[in-house]
Amino acid sequence: MHDAKEGRGNAFSTLFKLLVAGVVAGVLVAFIALPGIGSAGLTARDAANDFENMDSRLSTAPPSEKTVMLDAKGRQIATFFDRYRESVRLDQVAPIMRQAIVDIEDSRFYQHGALDLKGTIRALASNVESDKTQGGSTLTQQYVKNMLVDSAKTKEEYNEATAPTVGRKLRELRFALDLEQRMTKDDILQGYLNIAYFGAGAYGVQAAAKRYFSKPANKLTLEQAALLAGITQNPNAYDPIRNPNDARKRRDIVLNRMVELGHITQAQATAAIAKPISLNPTEPVGGCETSDAPYFCEYVKYDLLNILSDGKYWSLKPAERVNVVNKLNRGGYTIRTTLDRDAQRATDKALRSYVTPSGHRVGAEAMVEPGTGQIRALGLSKRYGPGKGRTTLNLAADNAHGGSGGVSAGSTFKIFTLAAALDQGVPVSESFTSGSQVTVTGLTDCKGANVGPFSPRNSDPAEAGGYNLKTGTWHSVNTFFAQLEKRVGLCEAVRMAQKFGMKRADGAPFKEIGSQVLGTNEIDMVHLSAAYAGFAARGKYCAPVSVTEIADPAGKKLALPKPECRQAVSEAVADKVNQILQGVLTKGTAKRIGSIGRPAAGKTGTCEAHTCALFAGFTPNMAAAVAYWDPRAPWDYPVNVYGADQPASIWQQSLQEALADKPAPSFSTPTQDFGDTSKVPDVKGLSVGDATLKLKAADLKVQVSPRPVPSDKPKDTVASTSPDAGTEVAPGTTVTIYLSSGKKAETQKRDDGGFQWPF
Repeated sequence: MHDAKEGRGNAFSTLFKLLVAGVVAGVLVAFIALPGIGSAGLTARDAANDFENMDSRLSTAPPSEKTVMLDAKGRQIATFFDRYRESVRLDQVAPIMRQAIVDIEDSRFYQHGALDLKGTIRALASNVESDKTQGGSTLTQQYVKNMLVDSAKTKEEYNEATAPTVGRKLRELRFALDLEQRMTKDDILQGYLNIAYFGAGAYGVQAAAKRYFSKPANKLTLEQAALLAGITQNPNAYDPIRNPNDARKRRDIVLNRMVELGHITQAQATAAIAKPISLNPTEPVGGCETSDAPYFCEYVKYDLLNILSDGKYWSLKPAERVNVVNKLNRGGYTIRTTLDRDAQRATDKALRSYVTPSGHRVGAEAMVEPGTGQIRALGLSKRYGPGKGRTTLNLAADNAHGGSGGVSAGSTFKIFTLAAALDQGVPVSESFTSGSQVTVTGLTDCKGANVGPFSPRNSDPAEAGGYNLKTGTWHSVNTFFAQLEKRVGLCEAVRMAQKFGMKRADGAPFKEIGSQVLGTNEIDMVHLSAAYAGFAARGKYCAPVSVTEIADPAGKKLALPKPECRQAVSEAVADKVNQILQGVLTKGTAKRIGSIGRPAAGKTGTCEAHTCALFAGFTPNMAAAVAYWDPRAPWDYPVNVYGADQPASIWQQSLQEALADKPAPSFSTPTQDFGDTSKVPDVKGLSVGDATLKLKAADLKVQVSPRPVPSDKPKDTVASTSPDAGTEVAPGTTVTIYLSSGKKAETQKRDDGGFQWPF
């Protein structure tokens, strides 16, 4: 009884398959083979009507293509793809390869239309006796299927494009009919060769030739062409890397088929069959991990995602961001960037000369070109990638470019309060008595709200004394800048930083508090370097730029955001800032490094409790910012160095090498009078050493008179100076110190009855 039921079930299944096959055959015959004959049955007519009403227009846009990133000179930095493909013209494919694919896949390709009726009917008949859908598709139909698979954006679309159903075959056929009318056979073959999957991650014949043989498609030999042609039927089964035996058997089938069709001789086939499969594979690699400038590459990647989403990338939902990433990976764009390979090599070398790549501490540097904002180099001491001692966080960049929360700016931020003071007309000679600690009150933020008292200390107690805008900057005196910040206004100092593009690396609003002048806001090296580049460009700030051109596969250039440049301060103010900052390298906190062989200026930065150290500086044609810290937990792992140590050394070496063959222009000399005089400080009663330090801090030269003078000051301390204390003199004026003899001045009677006074 059971056997009878099973028999009836099998019979019913076979009958159903025959009916389906009959419908399809009826459609094919009634609609294609005999369109003018109306004697077909009602079912066939209805099926034909449905077939005719299907959407027939299939986009023949190029398939997904890898995106290539280039440096400023057009050399490749990296590629991005989720399908490794390099499209080529048909004439760039070896003729033997073209012949092999046609012979094994659709030998009558150039004779029939969209449908090979013999092959289709044979496949339909075979399917009646099998649970598996057999081939019979023409190359045009296979081209259609591959395009539908390639363009699938959702899992549902992919399943529909690969479903083993008659409905899918009909849909492919409908599109194929349209393509055969709009495209030449050579165009269809070219499209198929560029879109077909050849296994091992290689899409298209060019990618396959490079993947398996490390050669272009126009250099393929007979046996290589036969091997590739055989793969497309089942790329996993015939992958020659994983399944060489099966791949060889399939290759030989292709060779014998080519003999059968008269396109090669038996002798050629026999010689090719005798050869084992010989591969010279090249692993398809992409993304920033394979780049020799990975951190710069990562920065550019995020700029690209923002450009391709019309500036909305970070406001998109996660699923929408995936679509933008796919657009980058599949769009076939050619990206020209701002990377200077020489500057990048100099950056990487300097960072790893002073910071152990595998250690916990990190050095980060960015170089930006003044006047354009173009990022010329970006690097870390650590190697890029997953694993111990490496990182995929772009610690030189902000959060929006794959970075972290940034690093405290330290005293590099004092430049903005200095610029605000000069911009307001505060004379350079303006001085404040700056003790080892000071408390500043009465500050208000940009909303007018009162800000609590600010009580900074100097890193060196010996810095106590009178300082002006020049000497206070050279020696980076915290207590001086706290008072200068109050003089210009907290909000004005913050706004000056913002004029030069400064913002928190984590994207949060600026902390408008008194300690901002000492760098309590966390920033990234790209924006710090760009800000200093603005001063180098005589006050013209340009926002950081990493991309100069994007072209699609057809060569059409995409619209890019307009460069954001503005005159943040007058040229005169910037020139004066630059002049003062040159003294940091020759007379101030960075005098240890002195010159870099060309005019240069900069500012050291040491963060609170030595949690980080920085140096930012520039020449007229390049700016760079360097940070050094332990990103694990800066407060738990202070670096205990100053900005003049590793950061300044990295900056010095990297700029010297990056600019080795570049011009060495000078800074513009300030033409405006900024009240640049020095007031002789009162040093009476001090030792020679302490007095000398105080006078030099006021930008004055010192000489000591060899002749002591009577004074009420202790012996060998300063009795007086010439010029006297409080006198306004030009910077660099020599002040003579007169030491006390330890004896009080006494009136001495002269022979002529007059009096002689000590001097």
